[in-house]
Amino acid sequence: MLASDDDLLKQAEDWRRAGRDVAIATVVETWGSAPRPVGSHLIIDAEGNFMGSVSGGCVEGAVVTEAIDVIESGAPKLLEFGVANETAWQVGLSCGGRISVYVEKVA
Repeated sequence: MLASDDDLLKQAEDWRRAGRDVAIATVVETWGSAPRPVGSHLIIDAEGNFMGSVSGGCVEGAVVTEAIDVIESGAPKLLEFGVANETAWQVGLSCGGRISVYVEKVA
């Protein structure tokens, strides 16, 4: 795992310079119990490779899938996960909290 979010941002920049399409997912809001704080990042390339963390477990799998869509379309997305969401248990956010994750393509 990389040491800091700064390392992740540098890695995203390195991937772009190498010609890879990249998206960055950022925790922008949390409520209640959340596994990662606001400002946490996950970087994803078009092949589904990723580094960092926005939550853990299946939430990150869902974010990676959405990030690939963002890379293809170029349109950012705001994702929300929480126990009130009927899919919360499926994606693994059963800690009682909610998170919002903003996903955007790196230009």
